[in-house]
Amino acid sequence: MPRNDPTDTGGLFIGRRPGTAPVRYRTPPERGSAGRRLVDALLAAAVLLVEALLVLSAWGPQPVGWMWIGSQIDYVTGSVFLGIIAAFVGLIGSLILTLMLATRLDQVWRLLRRAAGHDQREGVVGRIFMVTAIVAVAGFTVWFLLLEGPGSSLAPR
Repeated sequence: MPRNDPTDTGGLFIGRRPGTAPVRYRTPPERGSAGRRLVDALLAAAVLLVEALLVLSAWGPQPVGWMWIGSQIDYVTGSVFLGIIAAFVGLIGSLILTLMLATRLDQVWRLLRRAAGHDQREGVVGRIFMVTAIVAVAGFTVWFLLLEGPGSSLAPR
């Protein structure tokens, strides 16, 4: 085959760019025993649960906690502006740390899934973020409409 095939040259017709050679794996690693793969699968499930709970905390407990901290700063200093700034900066910082930790947990999950015998090449942090957003919106909707919502002003007398 000529060396100008786009699939062989990384999309260029003039030769290969550095670092775009086809990936060649060494010999496949030795598979663990069935018991070891089961333990790895259970650990992967536990890491996935922790990752989901961590990301879910970004939709409720963290914002509420930072609003409480902001209200305490407002109470102590008498400055609403300072309380809002503290809550905002703290929330942004904790969200960044949460997503950094979730990304690292996602890497651990991928390694555990591969150790359990699955060909896991991509993580699930994006899907977890989407699902937790849906769960958070549904929970907020139920809370707002059924528990704290419009109240008796819409109910017939």
